[in-house]
Amino acid sequence: MHRQQARKFALAAALIGASTLVHAAGFKLSSPDIKAGGLIPQRFEFNGFGCSGENRSPVLQWSGAPAGTKSFAVTVYDPDAPTGSGWWHWSVVNLPAELTGLPADAGAVGGAKLPQGASHVRIDYGVAGWGGTCPPPGDKPHRYIFTVYALKTERLDLPADATAALAGYMIKANALGQASFTARYGRPKGN
Repeated sequence: MHRQQARKFALAAALIGASTLVHAAGFKLSSPDIKAGGLIPQRFEFNGFGCSGENRSPVLQWSGAPAGTKSFAVTVYDPDAPTGSGWWHWSVVNLPAELTGLPADAGAVGGAKLPQGASHVRIDYGVAGWGGTCPPPGDKPHRYIFTVYALKTERLDLPADATAALAGYMIKANALGQASFTARYGRPKGN
């Protein structure tokens, strides 16, 4: 009997895990500021670490969220950063289900430009807010992956000092679907 119960539990766990990997047909993410596959304009660059951009987050728009969506999360990640673990540029959780995007500079530190109830998660710059592009000078252009996740829960219960990696774990564990686009940014040698 125990062996049969264990098999049923394993099958149920596999099905639950598989459901979080489903990409919802028609769920799309875009930005009028940054074209998918294109180059990110310099104004979205970080202001610090040798970079001199405006450090403002772009407008993001999404549509086609899967049925049952109760909230959204947004992340921006650079897998090419020379850290061994990439670089988290933005992580926002607990965005209301009726939302279809974020306005320019929604990533301002402090969260004043986020919808009520939403919050930033601490990113790799050590702040809770948007941290713009800032790859090392002379590196080939880095990839920046912008992703919106449709979640099956209204709220992720994260500690106030949660890292983007912890938030990412909780986001993926509660995802009904996701939509992404990738754009690139590089800095010439000597900048």
